[in-house]
Amino acid sequence: MSEPHSPRVDQLDLATVLNALGDPIRLEILKTIDSLGESTCATCSGGMAKSAVSHHYKVLREAGIIRVRVEGTHRFLTIRKDDLDERFPGLIDSVLGGF
Repeated sequence: MSEPHSPRVDQLDLATVLNALGDPIRLEILKTIDSLGESTCATCSGGMAKSAVSHHYKVLREAGIIRVRVEGTHRFLTIRKDDLDERFPGLIDSVLGGF
């Protein structure tokens, strides 16, 4: 399976990133990934229905907030902190520091 598409750093859009961060469930997903480091999709699901959690992962990935790495049948999630800091310095630390 190929890696899901994520925008390049120069394609990151502030309005899209902020919109993705505006959902409490997505913020919880980010908090989990931040505290655990690279995590599997199952680790971050919080007991939600698979379709709901897939939607949230897609929104975060398409906004450029997380990266999904595929290894066999597993998908691993990481926050694109370096990319986000390059484009929007301090934004992700401010968001995650608010927890």
